[in-house]
Amino acid sequence: MKKKKILLIAFIYLACPFVIKAQQYGVIIDELMADPSPQIGLPNHEWVELKNTTLLPINLSGWKIGDAGSSSGPMPNFILQPDSFVIVCGTSAIAAMSGLGTAIAVTSFPSLDNNGDVVSLKDNEGRTIHAVAYTIEWYDNALKKDGGWSLEMIDTNNPCTGGNNWKASISNSGGTPGKKNSVNAINNDQLSPRLQRAWAIDNLTIVLLFNEPVDSLKAAVSSNYSLDNGLTILAASTIGPVFDKVQLKLGMPMQPNTVYIVTANNVTDCKNNVIVGFNNVKVGMPGDAAPDDMIVNEILFNPRANAYDYVEFYNNSDKILDASHLYVANRNTNHAINSITPLSAIPWLVFPGEYVVVTEEAASLLREYLVKNSDWVLSLSSLPSFPDDEGYVLLLNYQGEILDEVDYRDDWHFKLIADAEGVALERIDPNKPSQDADNWHSAGSTAGYGTPSYKNSQSKQLPGIGANIELTPKIFSPDNDGLDDIATIQYKVYEPGYVANITIFDATGRPVRNLVRNGILALSGYWNWDGLDDRGRKLPVGPYVIFTELFNLQGKKVSFKNAIVLARKYQ
Repeated sequence: MKKKKILLIAFIYLACPFVIKAQQYGVIIDELMADPSPQIGLPNHEWVELKNTTLLPINLSGWKIGDAGSSSGPMPNFILQPDSFVIVCGTSAIAAMSGLGTAIAVTSFPSLDNNGDVVSLKDNEGRTIHAVAYTIEWYDNALKKDGGWSLEMIDTNNPCTGGNNWKASISNSGGTPGKKNSVNAINNDQLSPRLQRAWAIDNLTIVLLFNEPVDSLKAAVSSNYSLDNGLTILAASTIGPVFDKVQLKLGMPMQPNTVYIVTANNVTDCKNNVIVGFNNVKVGMPGDAAPDDMIVNEILFNPRANAYDYVEFYNNSDKILDASHLYVANRNTNHAINSITPLSAIPWLVFPGEYVVVTEEAASLLREYLVKNSDWVLSLSSLPSFPDDEGYVLLLNYQGEILDEVDYRDDWHFKLIADAEGVALERIDPNKPSQDADNWHSAGSTAGYGTPSYKNSQSKQLPGIGANIELTPKIFSPDNDGLDDIATIQYKVYEPGYVANITIFDATGRPVRNLVRNGILALSGYWNWDGLDDRGRKLPVGPYVIFTELFNLQGKKVSFKNAIVLARKYQ
């Protein structure tokens, strides 16, 4: 009798499939072709593949495919059977795609972006059944990301993990439309969701961003969140279509340029993993960026083969700044500002003393260098061109005002580096001039020749002095290991109009380097010595004397002798 009931229920569902209403993740997007060119073996058309993950047939009539900016026309009357696939494409592609598997056409199929988009599937009532916010880094393959290969979901029982559950197809044809994915495997999600960052829409509204979709019911409970400084949370709501964002409404306004800590508890992902650790982030109301608030702090303009340029910016102010209101640029041959590119398409807060790094592929940056704060790395579809020999790096605010500019040269690198490929230029002191070549140095070898997202290996903020001349450090080792690679001679004069000469002598009293000749002084400043002689040759280890003469046109003159020891690990 029980077997007959099961057969009867199955018959009813098969005969009347329209009565079945799909729940979230009942039908999923498990493969997509965003960049079909150059062709590998599939037609030159964009498409998505849907899979029915339930035990029941589902009618897709009236369903739509959308992306961040558009939506398709409704799907025709089509029954998607359990554990079955269907290709959805535009009307011009249906003839070619039907030869590969079951396919249906929709009008106005959205144009999928090559480097990241949000593809959503909505039922005939407008409910989001599944959404995928893919990026070009999901391919995890330098060749395949350039086109012709589909992105495939690894484990269709784990539809909301994000990039950890997707990779480029390994099928020889470039994809598997209409059939089981070539990368199909068990990929259980046992990782807790992470709260990545937050931003303010206004002084009463905060948006939280998680690293994966969260359970839309648990994430909408306001008591699962808290703010410091006495702020209360009145309401919480999840934001579709991906449901990796939560909006909070506050009971009282946030104050400008005040840093708050927001904490999430009891929030789960769609596999019911509870957030544990990585559950609090900073948030606040951003201010307007003025010149020197955000500075160019590190530049890689000559990357290794198959790697990418990067630029690091540093918030050198006491303001909260929004990277989505900032732009990186260069200059063209006419010296006009060129290739203006926003740092972020969505709000991205940079707090005082924090960094933000822009590059064309974050995954490549993580392979090439130690990145201590990967959440501070922004992948842009393209950076302005930064030539290997010399070029310009500019940072602009939303008014087009230049916040900082560096006209770099490859000869700013440490002179004993035979090949500067893959070696970043680091700013020594964030408070010293951007265009001073002596304020830049090659990143230390012990730091992997680059420090994106954390303090520069050559960073040195010079303290104020009471004497006229001060030398730091007393022992330096110019071997580019990131530790005391340069000697800094800091000066202070009490009236304008002074000129300086600096000569460096070895232990026998012979002059080996004329460091400064008739240098016009400001009231304070500094010079750097890299341990080389006048011909750019490496000097031997040992004691040296730095002889400094200061004089003006009124005949005033003063001189200083400062001893220093040059040391190296390797000679």
